[in-house]
This record gives sequence, structure tokens and C-alpha cells, in this order.
Amino acid sequence: MTAPESDKERNTFRRIHSDLVDDFDEELELESEDYQAGDVPAKGISEAERLVRRRYFKELFHLQTELIKMQDWIVAKGHKLVIVFEGRDAAGKGGVIKRITQRLNPRVVRVAALPAPTEREKSQWYFQRYVTHLPAGGEIVLFDRSWYNRAGVERVMGFCSEADLEEFFRSVPEFEKMLVRSGIQIVKYWFSISDEEQEFRFMCRTMDPMKQWKLSKMDLESRRRWEAYTKAKEAMFARTHHPDAPWWVVMANDKKRARLNCIKHLLSQVKYQEIPHTPLVLPKREHREDYHRIPVPKEMIVPEAY
Repeated sequence: MTAPESDKERNTFRRIHSDLVDDFDEELELESEDYQAGDVPAKGISEAERLVRRRYFKELFHLQTELIKMQDWIVAKGHKLVIVFEGRDAAGKGGVIKRITQRLNPRVVRVAALPAPTEREKSQWYFQRYVTHLPAGGEIVLFDRSWYNRAGVERVMGFCSEADLEEFFRSVPEFEKMLVRSGIQIVKYWFSISDEEQEFRFMCRTMDPMKQWKLSKMDLESRRRWEAYTKAKEAMFARTHHPDAPWWVVMANDKKRARLNCIKHLLSQVKYQEIPHTPLVLPKREHREDYHRIPVPKEMIVPEAY
């Protein structure tokens, strides 16, 4: 891309740079725990933007601390939690899932991101392949897309018949009510972005070699069928929003605000309490007279290139 000339091009370049800074922040979130949020400089951003970044990190770390408390309560009480994430492509579902799971125990929290169904799965009861991923007591499962594929991509792309779709809409409320009666709490999120924001995020992915894998042919086709997806979403809300498992809409044009708002709301949906823990005491290491450490052969050692 050539140097920007018009105000529109300059604004686009500024937004792309800001998006790259967001990616930089994403890596900082995974850094060592003595990292002071926002202290690592990012070139080319204003002091106001730097302050926003600092506040974002501060709020995120606070919310992640609460997520750990929620996790401990869920384990202690044997609670079962399902969180459904839906939304248009590039709406930010993966980003918030990463922040929720980032500091939690992978033995407690799982992400279910199912691929396209096999021929065998297509012949099964529609919900069958999702049921196997539901949580046991003391577990949390996050569905990165879910059984609502039928109301979205399958409907828009013509992968299901009208009869299949109607049966889905009739079955979903009963299916979810059955799960709730069995003790599974369901929280459903729709990440909402504007037409212009999706176009911008797709453009960023086409320009970034490290993000191009995120764009499939199906994703590109979904861009063309924006209006069809809107109608599908509206029908889905009308038919599947019910008291046992209502939909919650996250305004997601601003990725960082969306992450914080979603996590804070999720915490409000689980009536957890802090579980007291016995202080951990590190035991003294035993020393035995007959202990002998065998040297590792040099050919087995990974070269220290760094």
C-alpha cells in the first residue's frame, strides 16, 4: 500500500496502526506477572491512548482475578456453566474467550470450537455432537460458535432445508430448558459489530500474514451476504430468546470495551462467592545420601540459540 494522501487514507492507516497496537497489547497480557500494565511503550500513539491502555489492563486484570474466584466457587459447588459465543465473523468472540480462559485452570475450563460436521454427524440428531461437550459438575465450557450454527451460517449458506430450520427453532427452547432443569446454567452472548467495522477488520486480516489464516472462503462469502446474516440473526433472537437462556448482546465495535463489558456481565450472571483457601506451605526438599543425578548427554540438549 502506498503512503496515505487523503484524510480518509490517513485515518485508515491510523486505525490499522491502532489495530497492530492492540495485537501488541494482546501479547503483553501473556507476559510475566511482574509486568506493570501499560508501562511498555508503543510508538506512534498519543498520551490519551496510552492512558486508555493502562486502564484497560488494570480493569482486565481485576476482572480476571474475579474469574478465578468464580472458577473456585464453581469447582467447590459442582456448578455446571455453559457460555455460548455467537456473532458475525471478526466480531471479537475469540478475543474475549482468550481473555476469559487466559488465567483459569484448563482442567476446569474448556473451549468447544467444533469443525464442520462429518457425514456421520450429519445423520445424527442435530444436537448430539454438542451434547458430548457439555460440562460435568465443577466445569465451565465455552462454545466458540454452537448449535446456533443452524440459525446462522447453515441457513444463510443453504446448508440446511427450511424444514430443518423450523425443527431447530422448535427444538432449541426445549433443548435448553432441559439442560437448565438438569442443573446446567446457560449464558448466551451475541457480539454485534457494524458493517463498516467488519469491513475494516477483514481488511486488516487480508494485509497481515499472521492473520490471514483467520479468513476462510466462508468468511469472505459472509461479507457479501451481510444483509442475509442480519435477517437470520433477527429471526434467531425472535425464536430462541427465552427466560431460561436469554440472549445478551455485546456491543463490540471497540474490542477492548467489549471484552471488559462481557466479562463483567458474565461475573454478574454467576452468583459466586469467594471460597476460603488454606494457605499453601512449601514443603522442605528431602535430601538422601543415595541420591545421584545422571548427567544428560550433550546430544540430547536443545541448542541455546538465544
